[in-house]
Amino acid sequence: MKEYSMFDILGPIMVGPSSSHTAGAARLGKVAKYIAGEDIESVTFYLHGSFAKTYKGHGTDKALVAGILGMEPYDERLKSSLQIAEEKNIKVSFQEADLGNQHENTVKIVFNKKEGSKTEVTGSSIGGGNIIITNVDGYNVKITGDHPTLIIVQNDKKGIISSVTTCLSQNNINIGIMKVKRKKKGVEASMIIETDDEITEEVISKLNSMEDVISVKVINPVKER
Repeated sequence: MKEYSMFDILGPIMVGPSSSHTAGAARLGKVAKYIAGEDIESVTFYLHGSFAKTYKGHGTDKALVAGILGMEPYDERLKSSLQIAEEKNIKVSFQEADLGNQHENTVKIVFNKKEGSKTEVTGSSIGGGNIIITNVDGYNVKITGDHPTLIIVQNDKKGIISSVTTCLSQNNINIGIMKVKRKKKGVEASMIIETDDEITEEVISKLNSMEDVISVKVINPVKER
């Protein structure tokens, strides 16, 4: 039987009228920014379903931008997030889009970085301020932001999974959930690893130094209870 916290029953502390359209949107933006990293030049939000229909009235646009700026849902600056992004020279734009068979409160966030790379993150606000990330750069995932999470893209070769798990074990990081996928045999694969322990910069550096690891993205918990 699932255990419920006061957060689940009463909802989050937040600025704005809707836990799904404001608090959840802010958390989506924040988790997506963790995945994308730093040095963001511009961000485009592709809004689906209810998000597309009501994003201005419910302040979803301001909440999403507040999230990518690192704000919490209860931050009073959320109301001014569009202006703050402009002051930081981060260009933001919003487009209504049909993202297919997705939750009504879904957004695809496309980050363009200053050095020319791009990161795409799709996620949904599923109620009560809770979120789920469903796709990162073409890989289907299931990330809630409740636990430290690693997203590793690697060459599809023998021994890489063993090297990664050994590294985590040697640094006293316990794996809770691990999923492995690949786009094509022998070409490129990914690991999604949820852990019980925070993932430190030292561990990230060790993982990045592995010969066949292409990229390492880390999400440490962002949900405030």
